[in-house]
Amino acid sequence: MTAKVSVKDLHKAYGDNEVLKGINLEVQENEVVVMIGPSGSGKSTFLRTLNKLEEPSSGEILINGFNLVDKNTDINKVRENVGMVFQHFNLFPHLSVLENVTLAPVELGKLSKEEAKTLGMQLLAQVGLAEKADAKPTQLSGGQKQRVAIARALAMKPSIMLFDEPTSALDPEMVGDVLQVMRDLAEEGMTMIVVTHEMGFAKQVADRVVFFADGYIREQGTPEEVFNNPQDPRAQDFLNKVLNV
Repeated sequence: MTAKVSVKDLHKAYGDNEVLKGINLEVQENEVVVMIGPSGSGKSTFLRTLNKLEEPSSGEILINGFNLVDKNTDINKVRENVGMVFQHFNLFPHLSVLENVTLAPVELGKLSKEEAKTLGMQLLAQVGLAEKADAKPTQLSGGQKQRVAIARALAMKPSIMLFDEPTSALDPEMVGDVLQVMRDLAEEGMTMIVVTHEMGFAKQVADRVVFFADGYIREQGTPEEVFNNPQDPRAQDFLNKVLNV
């Protein structure tokens, strides 16, 4: 079985500051991989290299069989199949919720306006916001904006979804709604790579938990293995702090 994502010996440096120090990771179809670790450990940088928002310094990244490091690869074509949801929602304030969701597939010629509208309404219903289709982003709560951002990413019918701390900018009571949408996606078989501080979500939803520290993957395994019996001292220390064991 070919991996959806295959990363080999990935390095990323900003000047003398090496943020990723040789990352190797494969993600299979329908797998949910959740990345945890202290702030500044390289998780978000790693995620952003997967659609070339960050340029890798060296190494190999294959997404759906396309080599991102190859200069001949059309990165925009690769990105069409990789949805990304950021910490901050990046919605267009002058467009309605539905227009935010339908913009990309129409602009890129994937769907007609009517098809996009039909799909957009289905996706808004899926994330529990069909009644907000005509609202502007300024009229939404943070949690609602993030659910719109997820619907917008799904409108391109991606085969992989990347989530970069999607709940960290939200008030605690809004986190649950966003995580529920992500749980539903996981249950539907979406291939997902998630950077998060939500340990409960990682325990419940991840097929595999990957622990980053100091630019390395220090530990990975099932949620049971990583949370209940971490082997790496850095992982033990981190989990003791965040789980209040």
